[in-house]
Amino acid sequence: MTRPAWLAPRVLRTEALSGLVVALALIPEAIAFSIIAGVDPRVGLFASVTMAVTIAFTGGRPAMISAATGAVALVVAPLVRDHGLQHLIAAVLLGGAIQIALGLAGTARLMRFVPRSVMVGFVNALAILIFASQLPYLVGIPWVGWALLAVALAVLVVLPRLTSAVPAPLVAIVALTAFTVSAGVTVPTVGDQGELPDGLPVLGLPDVPFTFGTLAVIAPYALAMAVVGLLESLMTAKLVDEITDTPSDKTHESWGQGVANIVTGLFGGMGGCAMIGQTMINVRSGGARTRASTFLAGAFLLVLMLALGDVVGTIPMVALVAVMVMVAVGTFDWHSVAPATLRRMPYSETAVTVATVAVTVATHNLAYGVGVGVVVASVLFARRVAHVVEVTAERDGEKAVYRVTGQLFFASSGELVTAFDYAGDPPSVVVDLSGAQVWDASTVAVLDTITAKYRARGTTVTITGMDPRSASRHAALAGHLDAG
Repeated sequence: MTRPAWLAPRVLRTEALSGLVVALALIPEAIAFSIIAGVDPRVGLFASVTMAVTIAFTGGRPAMISAATGAVALVVAPLVRDHGLQHLIAAVLLGGAIQIALGLAGTARLMRFVPRSVMVGFVNALAILIFASQLPYLVGIPWVGWALLAVALAVLVVLPRLTSAVPAPLVAIVALTAFTVSAGVTVPTVGDQGELPDGLPVLGLPDVPFTFGTLAVIAPYALAMAVVGLLESLMTAKLVDEITDTPSDKTHESWGQGVANIVTGLFGGMGGCAMIGQTMINVRSGGARTRASTFLAGAFLLVLMLALGDVVGTIPMVALVAVMVMVAVGTFDWHSVAPATLRRMPYSETAVTVATVAVTVATHNLAYGVGVGVVVASVLFARRVAHVVEVTAERDGEKAVYRVTGQLFFASSGELVTAFDYAGDPPSVVVDLSGAQVWDASTVAVLDTITAKYRARGTTVTITGMDPRSASRHAALAGHLDAG
């Protein structure tokens, strides 16, 4: 029997060290997201444990980290405020079930409709949000904190050029912690962010009435959580695919996220999805490539909370801030903003990227940014295609032939009506569509309008040259739409 690749000592060492760094970075993030959601920090911390451990087995993208996230916290915060924790847990369970259903329905295939310009905007907005999220930890810190931050950044920049034997983030965290503790330096620490748990979560169902009234309350939040979580997870998986040059099963990842959220809900967690910042630490900084790192991140997080809580509480926040700042710098696509690139890039592509970044940064929600980016890209694409439709006319005695070329759909076919000389044409008119394709009912309605205008003047119209799909669509709809 062949031994799994991750069991090789060198690989397992890389996966374990990377998972440990991710676990350390997860603690302040999970606490912060818990505060955003309006729940006890322990709810977010345990959610991060169960999400990471479960997705290690059920996910479709190895080495990706899933845990409690800000995107989900923003969605569920109003539910917690108005109805409490138990309704949140019920929403997490329902959201997980919705994700499973969406995954099995094949919604992951919709990722192919996300253009590259949106992906670039997604990555750059992500880097900006990661960087911005660290700034509150630097407000009001003493000068020694800034000095420690500079030292940590130097370690993160220089050490990888000297050796890859030990992850630079781990060295920075351990070194700064050892110095601050031994020297008695007072700076904000992980322990200042919130209380770490001292016991295990209990398996159980939420304490809510199982009625249609409860379903009506939680369903909108569950659906929003499911969609936002899936979108962020699939975009992260696509990014990791590009970084590692390896494919992943997006459908598998979709229903795997649902399973992870159900497990998290059963243990009283706040739910979550893929964490892009921690995934970048795992894949880029740590060099992890297997599911082992994801599992160990969750396992280490549990151990750190329960067995080493006092030690973890002494980690200076500037050490973790330095790690996340370097993640932000490494994540940003600097090539996309280089003057040479901007000069060559079509304005429409740049507009899509800027729209994606602007909306994401303004709302702090990657899902909104991606949604707006896709809409803007679709509108600009439709405008470009709409202007490439051409109509040429030829007259041969008692017959006029109009040759139409281009893609005919709602944005382009409307102008066809004005391209014909209804009053001056001979008794027979041929509309040749051999160079065009009919894509929607709007185009069929326009062709009906053209035919009706000619018929009112006693002119015979023949439509020829349609490809099989266009002919089938035309045959099914022609004469059944309002031709005006």
